[in-house]
Amino acid sequence: MNAPNTLLHDLAEVTIRRASVSTMDNNAYLVTHKQTGAQVLIDAADDAPALRRLLASAVADTSTEPKLALLATTHQHWDHIRALRELAEETGVRTAAGTADADGIREQVGVDIDVTLDHGDVGNFEGFDLSAVHLRGHTPGSIAYVYRDPHGPTHIFSGDSLFPGGVGNTDRDPGRFASLYDDVVARLFEVFPDDTLVHPGHGQGTTLGAERPHLAEWKARGW
Repeated sequence: MNAPNTLLHDLAEVTIRRASVSTMDNNAYLVTHKQTGAQVLIDAADDAPALRRLLASAVADTSTEPKLALLATTHQHWDHIRALRELAEETGVRTAAGTADADGIREQVGVDIDVTLDHGDVGNFEGFDLSAVHLRGHTPGSIAYVYRDPHGPTHIFSGDSLFPGGVGNTDRDPGRFASLYDDVVARLFEVFPDDTLVHPGHGQGTTLGAERPHLAEWKARGW
């Protein structure tokens, strides 16, 4: 079977591919460095065969053999980790997630998180880096992964913390909403410019510039 057309962005140094899995339209993202073949898979959400096809689709993106280096998870919710154990056991590569979500992931799917992430941590891969932004509120340890493209706009893999039209679900809890809203504003909107691309955990992407004019609306409505 031919690999699906999963290419989302063909950048100067890396490619970004996306696969939608499960009936919940979970996004799994694959970052591949063109020269070294180093790869990071973000959110092994579901459907391991589909994720294998996502990995296979990136073979053409590098001049050498692709090498999966990390299975990165944005947060502990079940719909984002259903294929994590199968892929971790199959590939033997390291896993990463927010420190405060690591126990929850282990309890749900039996995967020990090898690399626990806190705000500002940076993962160094062959040819590129990903930095961790801790966004508290959707879950205690939700992490956005940031790729700062040296040749163009920054890319944020936001999990379920930021979507087109608002922040992620906080179950109408005022304290959780305030925490997530404050972190998203201070750690994303006040740090990165308008052309920054946002790749959420479900559905289509957006930019910070498209969402910035609505921040006051989000705060006023409380979700």
